[in-house]
Amino acid sequence: MKLIKIKHPYDKDEIIDEEIVLILGFFDGVHLGHQKVIREGLKIAKERGIKAALMTFNRRPKLIYQKMKPEEYTYLTQPQQKYAILEELGLDIVYEVFYNSEFGNLRPQAFVDQYIVGWHAAVVVAGYDYTYGKPEIASMEHLPEYAKDRFEIVQVGEEKMVDQSISSTAIRSYIQNGSIEKANDMLGYFYETLGFVVRGDARGRELGYPTANIHSHPYTLLPKVGIYAVWFTVKGKRYKGMASIGYNVTFLDPQDVTVEVNILDFNEEIYGDNVKVEWVAYLRGEEKFENAESLIEQLKQDEIDAKQILEETAKKE
Repeated sequence: MKLIKIKHPYDKDEIIDEEIVLILGFFDGVHLGHQKVIREGLKIAKERGIKAALMTFNRRPKLIYQKMKPEEYTYLTQPQQKYAILEELGLDIVYEVFYNSEFGNLRPQAFVDQYIVGWHAAVVVAGYDYTYGKPEIASMEHLPEYAKDRFEIVQVGEEKMVDQSISSTAIRSYIQNGSIEKANDMLGYFYETLGFVVRGDARGRELGYPTANIHSHPYTLLPKVGIYAVWFTVKGKRYKGMASIGYNVTFLDPQDVTVEVNILDFNEEIYGDNVKVEWVAYLRGEEKFENAESLIEQLKQDEIDAKQILEETAKKE
């Protein structure tokens, strides 16, 4: 897969000079609804014997137009995660457009002329709710007006799960509410976060449950505070683990939220190593225990529960 980063106004030499099927969308999370759109584009490209290209953006367009809450600056997938999924799906080209006011203020006709016709699109594929400007003048229903019969348009309908539309918004809500299993069902894979290991206060080691303290990517959407069964990947190997997102309330340490992972059957120093955490299942909320002994007893049960869940999920993969 060829990744091409574009900034408006682009140089024509940056664009691959051949007919393509162009798939449009931001695709944060690359969830099952997104995958439906992408697979439709891939199918058409294969039938026509031309390449499948996808246009995405370096940041959420909403950021340019309105004030956002702090959690809205986070993403379900960081760029390297998104592009790894897109490559696995089989795309030939990904164009990442630098989204700023200059690009975002293009009139719909200018967008179509420069970023669809100018990119040699024979067919455009997008979801039913894709917009390229103000919805009242730049929805999929308006696209034929701007296309002027210069390319074909394929609009892909919504993907549902138990009568609920699959969307990045719904997935974000599930993650923030602790319903990680529902989020994973809509994603089609385990929600994953990236970071690296830093030194902590070593309290877990004193309890017999040493943890890797994770400094997460700054634009990461973290799940709800609580205890989770997770898969933990470091140095190319994947391990079972149980993760805690919280504030260390038992030990009266109300610092900023922390992410700690007890890696099961593991005993190596990995400070500074990059890691991936796959959030498989929510076990329980954060609790304040009367003493360390009570906490240890609960951690023993958490370990049993986490191992059982992870062994079951491993059989389905």
